[in-house]
Amino acid sequence: MQADEAWGGRWSENHLPMARAYMEMACRKKSLVCLAADRSTMAGLNQLIDEVGPYLAALKTHVDLVDDWTPEAWAALCSKASAADLLIFEDRKFADIGGISRKQMSGVYDIRSWADLVTAHLISGPDIVDGLQAGWGDVGREGGVLLLAQMSSRGNLLDPDYTAKVVALGKSHAGVFGFIGNGSRPEELKLLRKAIGDAKLIWTPGVNLAVGDGEMGQRYGDPREAVLAGSDCIIVGSGIHKAESPALQAKAYAEASWNAFNERKMVQ
Repeated sequence: MQADEAWGGRWSENHLPMARAYMEMACRKKSLVCLAADRSTMAGLNQLIDEVGPYLAALKTHVDLVDDWTPEAWAALCSKASAADLLIFEDRKFADIGGISRKQMSGVYDIRSWADLVTAHLISGPDIVDGLQAGWGDVGREGGVLLLAQMSSRGNLLDPDYTAKVVALGKSHAGVFGFIGNGSRPEELKLLRKAIGDAKLIWTPGVNLAVGDGEMGQRYGDPREAVLAGSDCIIVGSGIHKAESPALQAKAYAEASWNAFNERKMVQ
């Protein structure tokens, strides 16, 4: 099935190149899964790509958590991810003014040169999106910004009023790829989707095939329910990389997400 047919309004209303690249990739891989690759060594990250790459659409990284990072090793990892047909999503959560965020895209990690997607808080205003997009433009690349509209951790301060402001500012910005929503609360996610419409994508952490509470205040919801509520990508971490067989679990999440995606199309 072609991406335009599979995604319907999401495709026709999304003109950011990276958004369409993701939708095409999801169709090729038959997966709406982004792996939160929370490993602290290059060997661990490379192992994850080797084991579960076929079942993923994207790899979410925290480059500053890697103890043995080097530019050369990271470049090799990015090449491996590209060969595995994965987008690289650096979960940096930028929050500064536009000019500083542009500079932070360079620096020692040179995020602008390898990340396809980054996260940002909108607390400093919409200029942050312009700054991040300018960072990619400085090296002749295009990328997408995911704004944090909701979080799945207990006690977070992203209340409904703040979420509404983020959506209002972000959904009309050409540089915004989409929003981070709360996969552990489908009813809240439905409201977020209604507010956004089809013009932007929603990616959701806080999902696990084993629902309930996790470590350090994390809460988990069901992947199928998240996709049916409006999620376009489920972000899964320990549910895959801490499993006895990461490959089998990654396959299970891919199938659950893709089946829910097809189910969603039937009811829309």
